[in-house]
Amino acid sequence: MDEPSMPNSSAGAPQTTPPTGPPTPPIPLAELLAREELGLRRIAGPADADLLWVHTSEMADPYPYLLGGELLLSAGVLLTDPDHYVGRLVEAGAAALGFGVRPVHETVPAALIEACDRQGLPLLEVPPETPFTTIARAVWRLMAEARHRELRRVTRAQQALATAAARPDPVPAVLHQLATQLGGRAVLLTARGQEVHAAGRRPDPEAAGALTRLARVVARERPGSPSSATDTHGGTHLSAYALGGGEGLVLALATRQRESGDHTVAGIAVVLLSLLAAPHQGADAAGRSAALVRMLLGASPAEVAPLLGSTGPWTVIHARRTDGAPADALTAGALGASLGTALVDAERGAGKAVRVLLGPGPEPARTTAQPGETAPDPARPTPRPGWTLGASAPAPVTALAAADAVAARALAHARATRAPLTVDAPTGGLAALVPPGQAAAHARALLAPLTAPLADTLRCWLSLHGSWDRTAVALGVHRNTVRQRIGRCGELLAVDLDDMDVRTELWFALRQT
Repeated sequence: MDEPSMPNSSAGAPQTTPPTGPPTPPIPLAELLAREELGLRRIAGPADADLLWVHTSEMADPYPYLLGGELLLSAGVLLTDPDHYVGRLVEAGAAALGFGVRPVHETVPAALIEACDRQGLPLLEVPPETPFTTIARAVWRLMAEARHRELRRVTRAQQALATAAARPDPVPAVLHQLATQLGGRAVLLTARGQEVHAAGRRPDPEAAGALTRLARVVARERPGSPSSATDTHGGTHLSAYALGGGEGLVLALATRQRESGDHTVAGIAVVLLSLLAAPHQGADAAGRSAALVRMLLGASPAEVAPLLGSTGPWTVIHARRTDGAPADALTAGALGASLGTALVDAERGAGKAVRVLLGPGPEPARTTAQPGETAPDPARPTPRPGWTLGASAPAPVTALAAADAVAARALAHARATRAPLTVDAPTGGLAALVPPGQAAAHARALLAPLTAPLADTLRCWLSLHGSWDRTAVALGVHRNTVRQRIGRCGELLAVDLDDMDVRTELWFALRQT
C-alpha cells in the first residue's frame, strides 16, 4: 500500500477507481488471488465471491456509498468496531474486504478476522508493498479480458445459431445449438405450455413445472405481458422469452449457471425463432417482405410506403456469403433475423446478393435491453459472421431505389477490400455546396458518352484508388477487362485518367448518378 494514497482515503469521502469498461462479467475472487505479483492472501471468510467493482474507503461506515459486489479496500483508519463494520458491509452486499497492513495496523486485527469468518465475508490481507491502485488496475484488467472472452463466445454462438437456422430442420437445429451453447435445456412452448420442440438435458420435474409456469407469464395472451422473465428454482436458472409472429410461442430455458453473455445469446435465438417458427412469418410480415421485393423491382413509393408502415429512414443492405456459397431462402432469412428484420429479398437465385431492408417500422420481436446494455439501432447495420455486407446511408422511402444501387456499390467495395461491412456515407463536404439539380445536370452532360457498364466500372475503379485487381474482384471480371473498359472510358471522355483533377471531377459526377 503506497503511503501517498492514505490522506485521500482518510479524508472522509470514499475513493473509487473509475472503471475502464462495463463492470460485467464479474471476476471470481480466485482469479484475483491467483495474481502472485499482488501478494494477496485470503485469511477469513468463504473462498467463492464475484467481484463487480473496486472501492477504496476509510469511512467508519461506507454502507451509503456501496452498490454491492465491491472489493472494498481499507487500511482501517477509523476501524473501532469490527463486528459492526463487517455487518454493514455484508448488509450493503460487498463481495470482499481487502485490508492493507501498515502504517495504521501492523497486522490484520484478530477481531476483524473473526467477524468476517462469522458473517461470511471474504477477507484479504494486502501486503505493504502492494498499492491499492495496483489491485484496482488488476481487477479492471481481468474484467477487460473476461469481457473480450465473452464477446468472442457470443460471436461464436451467433454464428453457430445462424448456421443452424439454415438447416432443413431449422427450429429443432436452433434449439439444439442454443442448448449446447448455454449448457442446459431449450424448449419451444405454446401459450398454454404445450411443448413444440425441445433440446438438451431435461431438468427435474419440479424445475420443469416452474419453467412452464414462467413461460405462461410472458405468453402474449393478454395486453401488457412482459417480453421476458427470469426465475431460479433450486440450483436451476430459468428464463422465458416471448417470440414474435403472433403465434403466442415462448422460448423457455433452464440452465445450471447464468453467465453475463447468456442473455445476448438467447436474444439472438429469439429473433431467429421468431422468424422461423411462425408459419410464413405471419400475414403482416409477409406483406412487408413482399413490399421490399416490389420496391426493389421498381414499384412506386406510393405503393410501397403503406406496406412498409413508415416513410423512413431506411437502410438497404446487399450481402454475400464470405465462403462464396449461394444463399438460399433459409440462410437469407437467418441473416435478416440476426439483423433484426424480416424484410429480406431471398428470391435472387444462385450467385446473387441477398438484399435486406432495415428501418424504423415494426420488426419481429426483439429482446429488451438489460441494464447496462444498449438497445440495437434498427437502421444501423453491424458486421455479421460469415457474410460480407454493403449498406447504404439511411434514406427516405422515396429514395430507396437509389439506396439500392448505393448498397450494391458498397458491397462490391467491401468484397474488393475484404472488409466485413462497408457503409456508403452520403455525399457531403464541398459537394454539398453545389445545388443538387445543377450537379446532376453537369454529371449527365459529362458522363453522356459512357454506357452504364462503363460508368459502373469507372466508379468502382475510382473508389478503389485505381486498383485493377480489386476492381476486378468487385465486378467479378478479369483484370484485363477492367483495363480495357477504363481505357475506353478515357477515349470516350477524351481525358487523361492519370490526372488527379480529372479523377476528382469524374468522381464528383459519378456520385451524382
